Amino acid sequence: MISQDPSSTKTGVLLSGGLDSSILAAHLVDRGFVVYPFYIRCNLVWEPFELASAARFLEAIRSPRLRELVVLEMPVDDLYRDHWSVTGRNTPAANSADEAVYLPGRNTLLVVKAAIWCQLHGIQRLALAPLGTSPFADASGEFFASFQAALNKGDGPPLEIECPFAELDKKQVMELGRKHPLEFSFSCISPIDTLHCGRCNKCAERQAAFRKVGLPDPTVYVRQLAETEGSKSETPFRTQNDINRNNSYQTGRQCPVKTDFASRTICPTGGATGKTVRPADQIE
Repeated sequence: MISQDPSSTKTGVLLSGGLDSSILAAHLVDRGFVVYPFYIRCNLVWEPFELASAARFLEAIRSPRLRELVVLEMPVDDLYRDHWSVTGRNTPAANSADEAVYLPGRNTLLVVKAAIWCQLHGIQRLALAPLGTSPFADASGEFFASFQAALNKGDGPPLEIECPFAELDKKQVMELGRKHPLEFSFSCISPIDTLHCGRCNKCAERQAAFRKVGLPDPTVYVRQLAETEGSKSETPFRTQNDINRNNSYQTGRQCPVKTDFASRTICPTGGATGKTVRPADQIE
């Protein structure tokens, strides 16, 4: 865990909107750190929903120590092209191995972007949320230590890259998040309209995380709704129209977190409706 005096250093947090990074941001705020959250948009299919959820979560944990969300661009669709993360087709299912959701080079690209922003804005520390149980080499403490060493060989101001959850497992992290509004986090990689699909690898991981700590899962899953209603022919929505409409996001700028609970439409990019993944594009 980060051990320095909270009042001495500004801390950037790379926020995905998922459980781990949301809990990390809230935990650091609780501990008294001044937190600068980042979201980096890569043009992947789930990001409009993920970004809106990140904004809702930050609104829910609002604090004088929590700075405005910074949204940066790092498009990878030119690299990934026909990959499932770009097309929304053949998404890894609930019973797939963790390796099936690996996105080559993405961690490196995300950290580069966030690290440079920190250096340019006088932020001395960047906190990331990989767990000690991650199977991926580019989510390990050793990887990020090497990355930090390489970055600090340049002429920019020194930056510490820390992974406070590097020695924790999912159950331990979820225990830290018990009191936080985890219903506003988002984990799905194959969303249907505004909802978690309930059938992908990440939805299965999310469901397991709540079970590990005995917490009721507040997530609305399309699969469960379809089973409850006895029909999969219609695309269901939340009964409470609680998805953000945020037209203020501009690349590279700090964005006030605003919510409009009267709309189902997600508009995180200057009024353009967020990409919707229809049922036909779901897991086969």
